[in-house]
Amino acid sequence: MQSKTKNNKPAKINRRRFLQAAGAAAVGGTTAALTPALAAKGHHADVFSPMSGKGFWQSISHQFLLDPSTTYMNIGTTGSTPRHVVGNYDRYNKLVARDPWDMGGEWGHFPYLAEFIEYIAPQFGADPEELVLSRNTTDGMCTIIGGLKFESGNEILTTHHEHVGGISPMYMVRDRYGVTIKELEIPVFPESEDEFVDLFKSNITSNTKLIVFSHITYKTGTRLPAKKICEIANSYGIPTLIDGAHAPGMLNLDFHDIGCDFYAGSGHKWQCGPGATGLIYLRKDSPNNVPDYYAINSSLYPYPDYFNLATQLQYVGNDNYPAKRALRDSCEMWETIGRDRIEEYVLSLSSHCKQRIKETFGDDTVIYSPDIPELSSGLTSFNPFDDQTDLVKLNEFRDRLREEYGFIIRTTDFKIKNNDEYDTHALRISTHLFHNHRQVDDLVEAMYDLYRDMINN
Repeated sequence: MQSKTKNNKPAKINRRRFLQAAGAAAVGGTTAALTPALAAKGHHADVFSPMSGKGFWQSISHQFLLDPSTTYMNIGTTGSTPRHVVGNYDRYNKLVARDPWDMGGEWGHFPYLAEFIEYIAPQFGADPEELVLSRNTTDGMCTIIGGLKFESGNEILTTHHEHVGGISPMYMVRDRYGVTIKELEIPVFPESEDEFVDLFKSNITSNTKLIVFSHITYKTGTRLPAKKICEIANSYGIPTLIDGAHAPGMLNLDFHDIGCDFYAGSGHKWQCGPGATGLIYLRKDSPNNVPDYYAINSSLYPYPDYFNLATQLQYVGNDNYPAKRALRDSCEMWETIGRDRIEEYVLSLSSHCKQRIKETFGDDTVIYSPDIPELSSGLTSFNPFDDQTDLVKLNEFRDRLREEYGFIIRTTDFKIKNNDEYDTHALRISTHLFHNHRQVDDLVEAMYDLYRDMINN
């Protein structure tokens, strides 16, 4: 809790103290010993494995090129590429510039990304022939939905908290085929997974041809029970498409276990790959009634039988091979650390953030992100002000938090009820593997100090 002056008003926290604390946390432990090892080679297996505890995560934080004068907590928008991956990415681009035809043989056999996919696919519980390395989640959502053939009267079941990257292609097939888009009002303050499962189950009809939902909603950070929803859909023979923008690199994913038919994810957010990288999962031998599919984003039409769907979608002409190669490097780092270990750490930071907000701002403070293990994620959305619709004040808070305290977060908006006349606005905090508990404490203290300053002036 913050200090008080003798007249009992909150003492203004010195920004420099926050920045010094953040910098100390980022470079503590054994970071200096690890960095040369990573810089010396584009491969880093076994570099992290002997380490554990606080020193381990401090060492991880030093593998990122983040500005030490600020604390970046907006991974939900874009992540930070590890320093050794940035170095490799530069080398890959120079290799292509030097040898545009053979590219040094770095990319393997046609369609030149196969070896990367063979390495990455098992990390997400997929077979290589089920995975496509795309540009981002929106690219995946548009590629999948745009390739499905619907008929007039078909229905797509989705939620009222979807991203425009998924809404836009759904609207496209609505206008093209006469499809009905049914937006379910998902609970903002859920108490269990069953509320989501029952909601989807009770709204399935004979016209439902596809179910689309976000694994983690970008608006509140709620993690939907993807596996249970897919189990319901599978029991009705209905295919599922999951918007997984925030899951790869945060959660330890297994697409086969989840049981979805399609999954679109990003590589540049929590996976911390370069920009314009993502992934598409296409379930092979689906038992569901998947609408006819056309690989609309491909350079291989008409498609020879020996090209499977993933290969067709992967080949879009000349690709950004260096970026895809760098994504593989980032995935290698995650595998070395352990995806289960990363998930546990990220969720522990997020839970700590929610608890500190409650302790500091009071139990009445509205937190829109569930602190229930099975429904939580690395995103925390809350609004400390009485008027939850005042975006002007919240934007001022966000900007001053960065300018005066050095913490970078973002704002988000959503409707609690589908027919709400006004949007609800909240601050959204992302906590990831390069953060620590001290930084979360400092963030909450800074937010409280700024909040008191804004309500008293």
